[in-house]
Amino acid sequence: MLSVRAPATSANLGSGFDVFGVALDRPADLVRVEKADETTIEVTGVGATYIPTDPDGNTVGAVAEALDAPAHIHINKGVRPSSGLGSSAASAAAAALALNELYDRGLTREELVPIAAKGEAVVSGEPHADNVAPSLLGGFTIASGDGITSVDADIPLVACLPEIAVSTRDARRVVPSTAEMTDLVDTVGHAATLTVGMCRSDPELVGEGMTDEIVTPARAGLISGYTQVRTAAFDAGATGVTVSGAGPSVIAACYDGDRRAVAGAMLDAFADVGVDARAYQTRIGRGAEVLK
Repeated sequence: MLSVRAPATSANLGSGFDVFGVALDRPADLVRVEKADETTIEVTGVGATYIPTDPDGNTVGAVAEALDAPAHIHINKGVRPSSGLGSSAASAAAAALALNELYDRGLTREELVPIAAKGEAVVSGEPHADNVAPSLLGGFTIASGDGITSVDADIPLVACLPEIAVSTRDARRVVPSTAEMTDLVDTVGHAATLTVGMCRSDPELVGEGMTDEIVTPARAGLISGYTQVRTAAFDAGATGVTVSGAGPSVIAACYDGDRRAVAGAMLDAFADVGVDARAYQTRIGRGAEVLK
């Protein structure tokens, strides 16, 4: 029997649609695996009733199949489904690392990324690594083609999760199929700025680089109160604010001394539009960990 803790993640970060991601130091999923003749799944924790236990409909089932590693898999959810915080990716990443270890498959974490991404396809319809990469590797990751680049960045963050459900499939449907060249040029510039900011662990540059005029405005329309929450976060000291992943979570970069004020302002802004929410005062953290 083996247990793995895998962190929540925030993907896209505004300017890095389907490419950028960061691991958060909280919340996280805990996955326990035990060898079995066939894969079975048990789910407890946050939103457990909404997660299928049929291996064909769960991210960890796809991971077990890809590794040819049947197991009884228990998922204790700490990351709410449909949160924009990489809930399905956390489970997939944890299962990939745990089953690789349990069956001594000998794969590196980088080699496990595309396997965990196959689990993501169960939820979103196609494999993508922007969440599973940081959940496995930690830090700030860039998923480009078949390659993954990671940076051990240290940026304080606030992730504010409203009691709204936005499915990944719905969030992908609203993404524009075309964009103006000027918007593309601006996005590339912001993505470059964000990357430099991550390399320097500079909240100001990271915040500046989170600006995006293509994907974020379309997804922001699915989140009640987004504009008010974004404004409130900036007024409280945030250096950058955007939709986390597919939403509805809103992610803000800031300095350590401003985290509490930013979190409170975001919660108050959601409350002002009649939406309950919770805020995680977090930061970029480590990847999945095997618990001995």
